[in-house]
Amino acid sequence: MDITGELFHAKDQAEGSTAKTSAGSIPFAGSELGEWRHVCAFFNSDDEEYNVLLPFIRDGFACGDKAVHIVNQSQRENHLQRLSEAGIEFGQAQRCGQIEVRSNTETYLLDGQFDQDRMLGVFEQMVSGRESEKFPRSRIVCQMDWAAASERHVEELIEFESRVNDLWQRHPDVVICTYRLGKFSGDTVIDIMRTHPMIIIGGILQHNPFYVPSEEFLHEIRERRSLRN
Repeated sequence: MDITGELFHAKDQAEGSTAKTSAGSIPFAGSELGEWRHVCAFFNSDDEEYNVLLPFIRDGFACGDKAVHIVNQSQRENHLQRLSEAGIEFGQAQRCGQIEVRSNTETYLLDGQFDQDRMLGVFEQMVSGRESEKFPRSRIVCQMDWAAASERHVEELIEFESRVNDLWQRHPDVVICTYRLGKFSGDTVIDIMRTHPMIIIGGILQHNPFYVPSEEFLHEIRERRSLRN
């Protein structure tokens, strides 16, 4: 399946494929983030991922934004090394509260379980508890490969990715959910795409013509689950 080709073909035909850009737009991956700031980003390798993300992360520090990075536990040291090579002083940023690096296990899989409602609360706390607005917004980067280990995790995560759009619409924060293409089936990739209003494919950010509003998508996926059961 050539996802990149389908995306560019559909972009020009999609209804409502352009979103209103606010005065607070943020440059990212060859484009800008405006009204919609929940992004799914598909990559094939670490190098590809960090080539796209590091300029965005550096720009966040220059703007005084807070960085929250949720990474695979096994990749934490590599992540910190990448930040260091990009000129980001992790120790100093951590001491002043400008960066948090969490593991995906302690964040998403508390006690080995993924609980959608708990995670909605976790993200609500991230965006609302900014130390009395010490930082204007948060730039949250989440590595999502943990879900590939369990079919149930994938199913719950897809539903959650749709539900959480309501939260992100109420806040100015940016959320980048990164997925490694080789770890997920084609059907799962399509569902993930349909839950994010913005998408990065081939290193380029664009409005996602496959995005389905939460109410419609959740009705579909719950009906699909009911039929299967």
